[in-house]
Amino acid sequence: MRILAIETATEACSAALLVDETVIERYEVAPQQHNRLILPMIESLLAEAGIRIAQVDALAFGRGPGSFTGVRIAAGVAQGISFGADLPVVPVSTLAALAQDVFFESGETVAFPCIDARMGEVYWGVYRRGEAGLAELIGEESVLPADRVSFSDYAEGVGIGSGWGTYGSVLQERLGSNVRRIMPDRFPRASMVARLGADAFLKGLSVEPEQALPVYLRDNVAKKPGPRTGPS
Repeated sequence: MRILAIETATEACSAALLVDETVIERYEVAPQQHNRLILPMIESLLAEAGIRIAQVDALAFGRGPGSFTGVRIAAGVAQGISFGADLPVVPVSTLAALAQDVFFESGETVAFPCIDARMGEVYWGVYRRGEAGLAELIGEESVLPADRVSFSDYAEGVGIGSGWGTYGSVLQERLGSNVRRIMPDRFPRASMVARLGADAFLKGLSVEPEQALPVYLRDNVAKKPGPRTGPS
């Protein structure tokens, strides 16, 4: 199976290619440079793997939440490539990708992914390790003030994401002993989007290109993808 994945929802821009169990990735923290970087990253991955875009089974993208501009870029690029190459698309939560980062590198069973949403708010979710070590959402993802975050279970887990860097003391006060440790400098990565996307694709959860839409969580943002484009 071959899954091409892109992630541009935060300060980090990345693309990854999963071929069977192997993932290769291009990753760079480069705020406001995603439009310039993402297509060369994709072309570089395909060249390294020696395959054409038509040989990919599906395209996975970080559908948000995150930066409005960044999420639109991911959706627009995903639409453009999938239309051009006739590929199914798999939307993957950026919060799930953060949680998967925890589960992939450790034996932790619960993750608290949190992205700084600006305006005094955070994008928040709670995930547990599911089958095959993949992230499964507990409850719902939400956008809310950091001082309103809550988790009613007694399970301990890891806080990950930029929200922990900005509001770490507030979040730790809210969750108390639930937080085993924090990883505040991590951003969602395309490699994790690829792993989650592959599982979703096998479960039949891909969508048509026109359904590859951003998820902002804020209701007052129009859900419109960016311009269609794609690798040459």
